[in-house]
Amino acid sequence: MKSSCSTRFAFLVLFVAQCVCVYAGSFHKDVNIHWGNGRGKIHDNEGKLLSLSLDKTSGSGFQSNQEFLYGKAEVQMKLVPGNSAGTVTTFYLKSHGSTWDEVDFEFLGNISGHPYTLHTNVYTKGLGDKEQQFHLWFDPTVDFHTYCITWNPQRIIFTVDGIPIREFKNSESIGVHFPKSQPMRNQPMRLYASLWEAEHWATRGGLEKTDWSKAPFTAFYRNYNVEGCVWANGKSSCPGNSPWFTQKVDLAGQKKMKWAQSKYMIYTYCTDKRRFPQGVPAVCT
Repeated sequence: MKSSCSTRFAFLVLFVAQCVCVYAGSFHKDVNIHWGNGRGKIHDNEGKLLSLSLDKTSGSGFQSNQEFLYGKAEVQMKLVPGNSAGTVTTFYLKSHGSTWDEVDFEFLGNISGHPYTLHTNVYTKGLGDKEQQFHLWFDPTVDFHTYCITWNPQRIIFTVDGIPIREFKNSESIGVHFPKSQPMRNQPMRLYASLWEAEHWATRGGLEKTDWSKAPFTAFYRNYNVEGCVWANGKSSCPGNSPWFTQKVDLAGQKKMKWAQSKYMIYTYCTDKRRFPQGVPAVCT
């Protein structure tokens, strides 16, 4: 009996040690509202609900206290209702420096009665130009929906309510940069979210301007959760045995992604011959 208990205790210690970088989030503990001068607020003692607001003076945003080199980050969001033209609500990963990496969920506001545009992009070494845009199959202002970025050494997967809408694969074998650790260029990323004004481009290419009489605009975030390889002291603490670390889009997921892209994708850089007259980027093929 003692031997059994000792074994269980040893297993528990090992399990806890392996799960140091896996946790359910609290906005109080895990993020910093780093700009907005009070326009970002946490609404409960447990740190489960946070709001960001935008008025004519300023927007607001938060960032994770920790950096990650690979991880799975998800949050539930309820977007600005009504006439939100010119506003951009975001949830994204980003590294630092002039050759930064970035993985974006950006929600481009609308005029009343028109759909939000979900804008996704991947930056590597400071270069984006990998946009895909969607109209969602629901109204994202009525209730909370779950948005998730899975980033591992082989791919980046964007999901909405568990449905994969985009997969960006590691194509370094054909010379396409991918957000990961490089020789002499470690690129951990931090989680960010923001609500800001971009009326010069966000809604119908800037044709629809922000109606400031509707301000303040407010978006809500809840159930922030990160399972990641925490970057500290120049290295990444990651056991490598979490399901997301080797996750890919399986056959069922591919069918769902095909459904989402065929019905709700409104733009992909992979078919934009005007931008790429010499041929689509290599990663598209």
